[in-house]
Amino acid sequence: MAFLTEKHLDDCKDTYQLSDSIKKYTLMDTTFIKNNVGNYELTRVLETIPNSGEGPVLKIIIKADLSGFKLSITDQSGLRHVNIFKSDDNQMVQEKFYFQMNALVDRGVFKKVN
Repeated sequence: MAFLTEKHLDDCKDTYQLSDSIKKYTLMDTTFIKNNVGNYELTRVLETIPNSGEGPVLKIIIKADLSGFKLSITDQSGLRHVNIFKSDDNQMVQEKFYFQMNALVDRGVFKKVN
C-alpha cells in the first residue's frame, strides 16, 4: 500500500487527511512509535470485550517526512482488511475507531474532509 495524503475507509462516514500543523513531537505524545525505517507507527486493537486482545486492528503509519500516511483496519494477522462499518453488530468497534481518530484530529495529526 502506498502512502496517501487522504484516505476514506469503505462505508466510513469520514475522510481523513494529514493536518498541515502535524508535528513529530505530537506523534510521539500520541504514542506513535518510530519504526526501523523512520516512519511513525500506531497500532490499536479495537476490542469488543475490554482487555481481551481480540478484535480488528487499527494500523496507522505516517511517513518520516510527514508527507503521507497509511490507514487500515485488518484482522489480527494483519493480512486481511476488515470493514467494521458494514454491519451494525460492530457498533462498539466503530465507536472505538471514531474515538481514536477524533483524538488524533483534536491533537492536530489528522483533519476530517467532507
